Amino acid sequence: MRLNYHRSHPYRILFVCHGNICRSPMAESVMADMIGKEGLVGKIAVASAAAHTDEIGNPPHYGTREKLRREGVPLVPHRARLLTAEDGARFDLILGMDEKNVRDIVHILGARYAEKVGMLLDFSERPRAIADPWYTGDFNETYKDIREGCLGLLGALRRAGAI
Repeated sequence: MRLNYHRSHPYRILFVCHGNICRSPMAESVMADMIGKEGLVGKIAVASAAAHTDEIGNPPHYGTREKLRREGVPLVPHRARLLTAEDGARFDLILGMDEKNVRDIVHILGARYAEKVGMLLDFSERPRAIADPWYTGDFNETYKDIREGCLGLLGALRRAGAI
């Protein structure tokens, strides 16, 4: 995965999970909050999408909404949308939450965009998958992992000169 940094537009990051109602909108909201607090609005833009059609058009899961509320992180206005092949050209970095998401992303985008694809926690000191709270019910652990990944990602973008 490569962090390009000679851009005339904001650095565009897309977070992807299975249905775009739990992990990816949580990551989008956490990162948007960090961007605002760090004074990076206009330098980084974030969005999220689904790798599958299960939840298209639905709002974020109640557990995601509730966890963000408890943490004081504003929920980005959101309805689940499907990742498209065009997203490969529109975004600088496309981050799945687990290995299956990464395989799905590459399948949808095609191999030519594979260098833009990775997992959010690749930017942490302990790269690993972020468990899906749809199955685990543990939105606290998901939030902790997403926050860790977003902080690591901001650090990597700074080191690369992207922001």
